[in-house]
Amino acid sequence: MAALTRNPTPTPTPSDFSLVYTPAEAFHILAEKGKNNAKMSNMKTIISAMLGGAYVGMGGMLSLAISGNMMEIGFANSGIPRLVFAFLFPVNLLLVLQCGGQLFTGNTAVMAAAVCEKKATFKDLLRSWGLSYVGNMFSCILFAVLCKYCGVLSGGAADLAAQTLLNKTSSSFGPTIVKAILCNWLVCLAIYLSTQAKDMAGKYVGIFLPIATFVAIGFEHSVANFFLLTAGMLSGSATVGGITLKTALLSNLIPVTIGNTISGSLLVGAMFSFMYGRLGEGR
Repeated sequence: MAALTRNPTPTPTPSDFSLVYTPAEAFHILAEKGKNNAKMSNMKTIISAMLGGAYVGMGGMLSLAISGNMMEIGFANSGIPRLVFAFLFPVNLLLVLQCGGQLFTGNTAVMAAAVCEKKATFKDLLRSWGLSYVGNMFSCILFAVLCKYCGVLSGGAADLAAQTLLNKTSSSFGPTIVKAILCNWLVCLAIYLSTQAKDMAGKYVGIFLPIATFVAIGFEHSVANFFLLTAGMLSGSATVGGITLKTALLSNLIPVTIGNTISGSLLVGAMFSFMYGRLGEGR
């Protein structure tokens, strides 16, 4: 009778005794996520991106509804409504990461990581970026339209949306690109920190701090702007009558998309591959 064999007990690693993965482990999890995104069908990619855009709209509308109705406090201290907006907004990335959504901004890092680690091709990267961008845009715009239709985009929320539109289309091309680079650097670091954490509380702390930071400073996030710019145009405020779709594209969305792509792919995806993966081997 053949002797029974037992599988050897795996050797414990430091992360087995910790609530967080090591930086290197977290990077390889991100690269594996990029590999999975590359294998996802076009339909699933679009649907998950539409969900991601809707979740961003939820966080954006929450922030507008609360901060926009704090105008009396804002007259005395304008920093308080801004801080409240920043503290409320991160709920959207928690929903995206834990409920199966995809964001173009996050995909700039995870797909670049997968390409650097040879887990995906450049063609996979372009397909994922393109489909997630379109899906995010469609659902953010639709969510803003639904908010206007049902009446929640009104009063102080509408006033703040109009002011946000004016602010986001008043900067020149170069500074807007830089604000977008710095924004998505923080956003992709939030995704990275969330990946490191093994429990829900840890994940939200990892999300909250970088996202609240970029919002409070006033950096530029393309997917959030899909919702916020649309909400501003739908606000009904006479002060935004001269801002057209062309203005929004040239003054904001195009430079912001460029900046977000640069930082996610190079400052996080490629940089972390150099630090913890294939690009840094032997160096």
